[in-house]
Amino acid sequence: MFFNVQDAIRGQQAKAYANIDGRIEELFYGRTLEATIEKKKTDVPILGKTTTPQRAAGWTGSGTLNVYYVTSVFRNLMLRYVKANRDFYFDLTVVNEDPESSVGKQTVVLKNCNLTSITIAKFDATSDEMLNEDLPFTFDDVDILDQFGKPIGI
Repeated sequence: MFFNVQDAIRGQQAKAYANIDGRIEELFYGRTLEATIEKKKTDVPILGKTTTPQRAAGWTGSGTLNVYYVTSVFRNLMLRYVKANRDFYFDLTVVNEDPESSVGKQTVVLKNCNLTSITIAKFDATSDEMLNEDLPFTFDDVDILDQFGKPIGI
């Protein structure tokens, strides 16, 4: 068996959408996104053992969305929280599909995302780089709507 290099997924081909209060916001200004599920574990001491085994006891979801600094959508949501103490949640849909790959597409929905922090204002007169910002968030549910298929050759 072997892996065809053409089946590797190019990140530039991804699409991402945020469902905010029933309105779909295409994240065409997105640069990177990484979301992680981490299992919480608890110690389970056992008499007579010198090791302490652990057992899964839940999970947490967190991630970071990095975007070009060109939208006020998320700043306005955070401002709503600051001014009216009304928190906000949204779903993030990420579609990875590379037309040159035989594995098809994967669609993941991160549910009930909640921003942890946001850059409220920014500039950098010392750099030729385009401004961007990290949007760290948590989520409490996830679905995989489409799954990658088996690559040809494997």
